[in-house]
Amino acid sequence: MRGPWTLFKKELLRFWRVGFQTVAAPVMTALLYLLIFSHVLQDKVQVYPGVGYTAFLIPGLIMMSLLQNSFANSSSSLIQSKVMGNIIFVMLTPISYLQFFLAFLAASIIRGMVVGACIYLVAIFFVDLPLAHPGWILVFALLGSALMGTFGIIAGIWAEKFDQMAAFQNFVIMPLSFLSGVFYSIHSLPPFWQQVSHLNPFFYMIDGFRYGFFGAGDISPFISLGVVLACFFALSLVTLRMLKFGYKLRG
Repeated sequence: MRGPWTLFKKELLRFWRVGFQTVAAPVMTALLYLLIFSHVLQDKVQVYPGVGYTAFLIPGLIMMSLLQNSFANSSSSLIQSKVMGNIIFVMLTPISYLQFFLAFLAASIIRGMVVGACIYLVAIFFVDLPLAHPGWILVFALLGSALMGTFGIIAGIWAEKFDQMAAFQNFVIMPLSFLSGVFYSIHSLPPFWQQVSHLNPFFYMIDGFRYGFFGAGDISPFISLGVVLACFFALSLVTLRMLKFGYKLRG
């Protein structure tokens, strides 16, 4: 296990040594969203009975940042290694494709969880957040970061240059994040757009995560859990197949 453990530590050190960029910056961005939206809408919007808009907003911001940073950790590492040409040194080691996958996945989960925890610690200075079901919070945080870490590996393998990765983030990750119910309940949308929202896997991760805080959500947490698990296993199978055959990794 020395090989995958070393690769895992390398991935941890990679983001931790630039923590101001990888941890502090996402926390600051989430804090700005919180200050702006809560100031404008706190007294005008109430989604769940007895839950103010600021409290409603915080779990969505935590999960959105957690998902984006889990994706960024694995995807940025792989595209940097491919562009700089040092990915070959990892591929030449006696590390199996499964160990490669697990090392990158574990590092992505940790980065996402660290960012989410930091945002939570900052946010509780602004509002008291209930913890109706802590188990659901932990389950969706772990599964969400794992799913996006896996998605990041796929994107990092597929992309061949930085502008392709930027396009992936700007035209896939960001729209799915903002249209997932972070800032609103989908019940406030017209029926057609409610149905469209149910096609967005980000919606299930955020709604299930928010259920853990308030004990209320737009759909059952068990449905959300089933969808997230299915997406994670599907993406994991795709990733493992890409790694097994060295897709775009071996000349």
